[in-house]
Amino acid sequence: MAFTARPEHIDELGHVNNAVWVQWIQEVAVAHWEAVAAPAHKDSYFWVIVRHEIDYLRAAVEGDRVVGRTWVGEAPKGARFDRHMEFTGNDGRLCVKARTFWAIIDKASGRPIRVPPEVVAPFLAER
Repeated sequence: MAFTARPEHIDELGHVNNAVWVQWIQEVAVAHWEAVAAPAHKDSYFWVIVRHEIDYLRAAVEGDRVVGRTWVGEAPKGARFDRHMEFTGNDGRLCVKARTFWAIIDKASGRPIRVPPEVVAPFLAER
């Protein structure tokens, strides 16, 4: 997904605020889920972020266009599944890289569950 740094994304240091990068991470991850997950899985489950590891490598400033891409990591452990994220700038150089950890929640019970193999299979197949 592509994002353009708008005035409301810029902090007092003149670059995209760290909180905005977190919002963009979530937007890319949700779009990936929506694009790949089976309709029945989207109806039955949702994901919540439980941890972020983010490296801010280069600043993005107002008007910059950044492209975010994501892929899943290793096989899930219980309810947790990791996801990798990279954002590159106009010049193709890496601005931000992240590893985020998500937990799957069963919509019916409102509780975390083990990630079902059939839910994760299409994401692992993409790698």
